[in-house]
Formats: sequence, C-alpha cells, structure tokens
Amino acid sequence: MRFKLLFKILLVISILIAVPLDSNAQVLKRLKKKAEKKIEQEAEKRAEKRINKKIDKEFDKAENELDGKKKTDSLNQKKNKTNSKEKLQKPKVIWSKFDFVPGDTVIFEDGPNIDEENGEFPSRWDLYKGACEIGNVNGENVIMFLNGGGQIIPYLKNSNEDYLPEVFTIEFDVWFDKGQTTANRYFIYFEDLKNQRHNGLRGNFTIYPNGIEFEETDKRYPGTEKLGWSNEPIGKWRHIAIAYTKGKFKAYMDDTRLINIPHLEGNPWGITINSLKENQYLKNFRIAKGGVKYYDRVLSEGKIIVNGIKFDVNKATLKPESMGPINKIFKLMQKQPDLNFSVEGHTDNDGSDDANMTLSKARGKTVMDKLIAMGISKDRLKSNGFGESKPLDNNNTPEGKANNRRVEFVKF
Repeated sequence: MRFKLLFKILLVISILIAVPLDSNAQVLKRLKKKAEKKIEQEAEKRAEKRINKKIDKEFDKAENELDGKKKTDSLNQKKNKTNSKEKLQKPKVIWSKFDFVPGDTVIFEDGPNIDEENGEFPSRWDLYKGACEIGNVNGENVIMFLNGGGQIIPYLKNSNEDYLPEVFTIEFDVWFDKGQTTANRYFIYFEDLKNQRHNGLRGNFTIYPNGIEFEETDKRYPGTEKLGWSNEPIGKWRHIAIAYTKGKFKAYMDDTRLINIPHLEGNPWGITINSLKENQYLKNFRIAKGGVKYYDRVLSEGKIIVNGIKFDVNKATLKPESMGPINKIFKLMQKQPDLNFSVEGHTDNDGSDDANMTLSKARGKTVMDKLIAMGISKDRLKSNGFGESKPLDNNNTPEGKANNRRVEFVKF
C-alpha cells in the first residue's frame, strides 16, 4: 500500500515539472482533493478491516467457548456414564490390601461378654496394677481403664506357663481419646508380668494413636506423619492385629501392616496390657493358635475353616478386619481357576435355632457376594448356612463359641 502511494507522488511531481507554472496551482488543488479523498477512503477501509477483524475474533472466541463447553459436557457425560458403570461393576472394597489372617483355633476370647455387669472388674482378666472395670460405650461393653490406667492379664489356669504357641495371632480394639498427651498410648508385654516375671519376651511394643513402635522399629499410620506421636485430633478406635510365626513378627494398625520383623529374639510366653490413663478402652480381644496355608487345607481337608471373618452382632454386616481372610480366598481363587467354593455360615448356640439358621445363611451369602464384587465369577461360588447345627467346639466357653462362629469354604 505504501509503495503505490509513493509511486503516485512521484507521478504527480513529474507532471508538475512538465505543466506550465500558471496551471500548477489548479493541478495541485485537484491533486490535493484527490489525495485527501484517497487518504480518507484508505483510512475508512483500514478502520473497517480492524473492526471486522475484532468482530471475527470475538465470534471465534465465543464459538470456541461454546464448542469447548459442548466438548466438556460430552466428556463429563461420558465420564459420568463410565463412573456409573464402574460403581456397578467395581464396588468399593474396604481394606482391599489387608493380609492379616487369624489363627485357626481361638484359645482366649473376650468381647467383653454382654452379660458382664457394668462397674465390675472384667471376669476374664486378672489385675496386676492400677484399676479397670466394665463400662458401656455406645451400647457395647468395654474394658475401661480408670484414673492412672492399669495393667491386666488374661485369666488362665496355666498363666504361669508359656501359653502362647509357636504360631499365634492376637487381635483387639483400643480407644484413643481426643487430645495430645504422652499418656495417650498403650504398652503390650509378651509375658504375664504377674505370673511369668522375666520368663517371656517383654520387648517394647507401644501403640500410639497414629503408629506402632516395637524394639528398634517404629512406623506411622499413613497420612498421620505430620501429627505428634500421641496426638489424636478427634478420638477413635484402632484395630490392632499381631501375627507371630516361629520368630517372625508382624503387627498391623487398622488396614495397614506397620511392623515386619523377620527374626525376633526371644520367646513370647503370655500377654500383659498396660494403659497409662483414664478414658482408654479395650474390646474384642482374641488370641488364636496356628495358621496353615489355605491351599494346603483345601488339599488335605477339602475345605477352609475361617473364624476370622467377623460380623456385627446378630447381623450379616461384615466388619472391616474380615477382609484379611477374604482377600486370601480371593487371591487363592485367582491363582487356582478350577477351584470352586460353597460359602457356608455357622453360628454358636446363642439365640433360637431358626434365627441362627437364617443368620448363618445371610452371612454365607454376604461373603459370597463380596467375592463376586471383587471379581470372582458367579458360577464358581454358591452359599449356604447351617446355624448352630454343626459345632466344632463346645458352646460352654467364649473360646468354644468363637470357634463355632465361622465361615467354611467347601470345595465343590
């Protein structure tokens, strides 16, 4: 555009040189008018182009936003459909990596029993130091430690002997009150401090609100690393599980293994539980013996008997810690595609025969449904229940009742 304008100016100058002087004024006047008109037209065109360009840009922007919104809406709809399918096909599996499997035979069990009288000392325990009594928290009986805490030991006939076998598991729930204090912890000694003094493995097993410490090993529960060891922001129950196998020691807090010692020096004989303060509670305590690999049990017996699958009282609702055995069964069925199971529930003799039969069938179905939800084909599973009709143990003791409350996986 500038080159054309320069050419025109040069042309005008050449004309002026060739035209006589008397007519130069008229020529210049005309040229001036033409130039002004031309400049005005060019300015208008340029202004119009700028306006059109800006309008086009705004339209493009608006269209892009609309297209983007449509695309986002489409992606969101697709994502929502996918999420809905995933929710249907892959339900949330609680404690999906929990690998703790309780021992086969319960040798000590205390809930405490619902018949325990509030305010009395727990009948299945002995006292070494301090004070504790039966309390009721949210409708459940618990062992409640009083001001200053206390040390308690299982009340057993052979308490002065080594009553913990070469392979055993221990489980219990402990309450941590809200707050931060150095007393907000529990100690577990692997000897009966009253009857086995200096004969067992004392160690230094400490349970904090957010982690476990044992001898030279300590580990925080995931997500609590920034909290102080004894800091509990809201107050909560923690499920503790311990597995001992001929010197190999593992300890879990809720759904996570925190301690794994391959060779533990010394021999555990018994148990002492030590609380340091009031408002600390203990419940669902169990010691179980043994632990044969599941596949070996199938080969030798044709079934797997599991008393570590636990339910809410008089319900078919699974407790989270039940996922340990269920995860093991799931992995076994994945590795052995020809292995099919009938999932069969059994109860103790508390309650009526009819109620126990109904409950056992519901529990068997709950476990079967959980395995199907995890990915096992429906045609590899079926369920049943037998109530109290097939006891493995007597129903006269808490341990016997615990052994009878079980789920069996029978090969078919």
